Amino acid sequence: MQKQIRREWTAVAIKDNTDIKPPILSPISQNLGGLPNLLIQVGDHEVLLNDSTRLAARAEEAGVDVTLEVWDNMWHVFHAFAGVVPEAQQAINNIGKFVQQHVG
Repeated sequence: MQKQIRREWTAVAIKDNTDIKPPILSPISQNLGGLPNLLIQVGDHEVLLNDSTRLAARAEEAGVDVTLEVWDNMWHVFHAFAGVVPEAQQAINNIGKFVQQHVG
């Protein structure tokens, strides 16, 4: 398996074959069954918004309990502005609530 992964990574790095997209590069390509409850937070100005919503959908299809929060007017890593941007602080608070509900 590691040999195959090295081959795929090498092909991607060399870019000789742009059709190769190693599935290990994206969790969307993986078997998501058996994952614990997921909280996915994403801003609607996030470059990974589509990936986040696709991941949530794929996880739900696999039977995973998913909470998807799409935050208005937020960007990549908006959580770093907790204490300055109210939405960022609320998102951090929601993470705490999620962990308390699901971890105990």
